[in-house]
Amino acid sequence: MEQTGAGKRPTLEDVAARAGMSRSLVSLVLRGARTGATAATRERVLQAAAEIGYRPDARARLLASGESRLIGVVFGIVGRFHQELLDGLYVAAEKADYQLILSALTPRRDERQAVETLLDFRCEAAILIAPDRAVPVLAGRLPVVTVGWYVKDPAVDVVRTSDDEGMRQAVDHLVGLGHRRILHVDGGPGPVSTSRRRGYRAAMRRRGLDQGIRVVHGGISQEDGSGAARLLLAEGTLPTAVITYNDDVAAGLVESLRGGGVSIPDDVSVVGWDDSSLARLPHLDLTTVRQDADVMTRLAVERSVARIHDDPVTDREQVLPPRLVVRGSTAAPDQR
Repeated sequence: MEQTGAGKRPTLEDVAARAGMSRSLVSLVLRGARTGATAATRERVLQAAAEIGYRPDARARLLASGESRLIGVVFGIVGRFHQELLDGLYVAAEKADYQLILSALTPRRDERQAVETLLDFRCEAAILIAPDRAVPVLAGRLPVVTVGWYVKDPAVDVVRTSDDEGMRQAVDHLVGLGHRRILHVDGGPGPVSTSRRRGYRAAMRRRGLDQGIRVVHGGISQEDGSGAARLLLAEGTLPTAVITYNDDVAAGLVESLRGGGVSIPDDVSVVGWDDSSLARLPHLDLTTVRQDADVMTRLAVERSVARIHDDPVTDREQVLPPRLVVRGSTAAPDQR
């Protein structure tokens, strides 16, 4: 590939000069028009474009037509499952002939900055996979879909997994093994964590274990799981089973408990949440509540595209059933 100049991006004029043809004819070929140029002319133009590394500015062409075909994604840098959601969104967007613009929330980058990026790029819709105050900021300005948690605003669509059903399956599994002292390490103050805490308490009451309900403050990371484990080890009396906010928290909990001489699952059974790639690592072999990232992201993109085109939409909220995946981190409690 030849350069047209130091750091200069090849232009349509450069292709025309290279091919020895008019700009209008080159433009005709590169737009993919089926008439107006012979096969030999097309081959010559495409070869010239390849030689100088020309790439058409698809975004400029779309904006000129009044479309951007861009969907914005606001996300937080948290957990394996969010990485899988991002991967699923790319796949679903490509199938729908859309591209993604990612805008991250970080400790020093708030929702205002994340939203401004999406608006600057003229995104036609936004998908949020990190619970944040960005929801009311964007609602009404463009179509918004949240992935993972419920939002009251009627202008926002929701794709989520049933936290109540996931917790019911986790608690029922542990009770079926013989556990009664089942603790929950939550994910902090966010809406997903709040929903799962509520689901845990309801599932415990349903099994008549009101007196055994206990929630330990956790978070979203492996470090948070390690912190919860240190607290439990310091207390000296361990529960026989723990349900965590997500697989990352479960991984940190398991590693720290094992470091403190606790056997998993002989001493303590552990259930994670998400069924991320982390849960499937051999040294964890984690029983977990599965969320289907591919289905969630496909539905989120489909709903975004439907809103963009003003297609009729029936249910604003789509709630998917979870599935408990049983692996080696849970077993009957030690009766010694």
